[in-house]
Amino acid sequence: MAATTTICIDPNIKSKLDDLKAYKNESYNSVVERLIKMAYDEEPLTDEDIKGIEESLEDIKAGRVYSEEEAKRMMSIED
Repeated sequence: MAATTTICIDPNIKSKLDDLKAYKNESYNSVVERLIKMAYDEEPLTDEDIKGIEESLEDIKAGRVYSEEEAKRMMSIED
């Protein structure tokens, strides 16, 4: 059986939760559960992923980038 609790939320937040309801009578519990499922990452970034992203950002900052057209030419891809 689910536990019941009372929470205090800002009226603007309640209004936004209302807007997120999939149907008029959907419970707030269902809305919050759906939002949690969307926010929870079942496959978080690994240290290797983060290192690759950081290296990519360094390349971008240093101007080591190619346009889409340049990349297509380099890979012999035709439109």
